[in-house]
Amino acid sequence: MSSRPTPHLRSSYRAFRSIPTRWADNDMYGHVNNVVYYGWFDTAVNAHLIECGALDIQQGQVIGLVVETHCNYFASLAFPQTVEAGIRVAHAGSSSIRYEIGLFAEGAQTAAAQGHFVHVYVDRATQRPVPLPPALRAVADALRAG
Repeated sequence: MSSRPTPHLRSSYRAFRSIPTRWADNDMYGHVNNVVYYGWFDTAVNAHLIECGALDIQQGQVIGLVVETHCNYFASLAFPQTVEAGIRVAHAGSSSIRYEIGLFAEGAQTAAAQGHFVHVYVDRATQRPVPLPPALRAVADALRAG
């Protein structure tokens, strides 16, 4: 049996994106529903890749498919908070990248939630894995965990 994970510190991440919560993010218990966290993971990573010129979601030949995902929750987040998503890369293979994301209440030093997902990069038309393009490899290297 594994031990309970502990929340990471803000300093563990290489890049950040602020994401405002929405009224619709809260569930009937008054906190953000767990499914929303996965949307924040996707938003943080893909927006970063787009801004860095490593992903063209409209016309790029290479796209990332999520093949694995996981999240641990440590503290509740709720509307109207702003969430700060920290991003780092734990591993970059020949055609895949494991992104790790920490979700922080605005200004907090300890993650309210953290998790990961693995993208396998594939040819858009054939859906078969392809080597990471140089621009994507460069962004992954810049986000590599220390």
